Amino acid sequence: MDILIKIILFILVELLLNRIVNLIFRIMTRKHNSVHLRFIKSILNVTIVVVVFYSMAQQFDVTKDISKTLLQSSSLFIAIATFAAQQALSNVISGISLSVSKPYNVDEKIRVVQGSSVIAEGIVKDITIRHTVIQQFNGESCIVPNSVMDSAVITNTNYIGNIGNFMEIEISYDADIEKAMKCMKEICVAHELTLNTEENKVFIKGYTQNGIILKTTVWTKNLDDSFLACSDIRAGLVESFKKNGIQIPYQTVIVHT
Repeated sequence: MDILIKIILFILVELLLNRIVNLIFRIMTRKHNSVHLRFIKSILNVTIVVVVFYSMAQQFDVTKDISKTLLQSSSLFIAIATFAAQQALSNVISGISLSVSKPYNVDEKIRVVQGSSVIAEGIVKDITIRHTVIQQFNGESCIVPNSVMDSAVITNTNYIGNIGNFMEIEISYDADIEKAMKCMKEICVAHELTLNTEENKVFIKGYTQNGIILKTTVWTKNLDDSFLACSDIRAGLVESFKKNGIQIPYQTVIVHT
């Protein structure tokens, strides 16, 4: 009965300590929700579990002898454990590296590229001792090992002051080019989310078999504003060109029967 009570007490201590750690870090992350705080919390949670269960093993004769034997042969044990858990340790070490260098933070938008492939793109939600959680724009959560994050090329849009997005539209060869460029510029400048001014230029990018491509840059404060502003501008350009008699060329198929 005493053994059962001791086990229950140690488990309660472990749960209490981890709850206190979680509470402290929850308060700290309200002020500064950084990646390294979450990583340190994960390390502390694991350390508490290991220390409490080792201390519990010291309370009983059977487990005490086993723990002493393991401790005495710790060098061999560590060597075997290190060999067996190379990937896991690699993720922990990479997590420490990411926590110190801080290439990204919680709630920041990033793109993770390895080689020529985009592994994940979205908002950082969490980092643990093993992996980083990225919520992608389609709603899915991508769990990326820290070792992959440490070796990949990371594009962090939060490092950029303003976001520039190219806007292109094609007009027919018969259209009034100056009027089309003026309409495009006015719509970009007038949108409430853009940072475009009268100094922003509209250029002729090139020619196609159907018409002339006009191009400009839509500037916004952040990526969210860029998505919304570009969507509104594209819709506005179609309506404005219709009103001003500017044709957007498109392919048609005539079927003779």
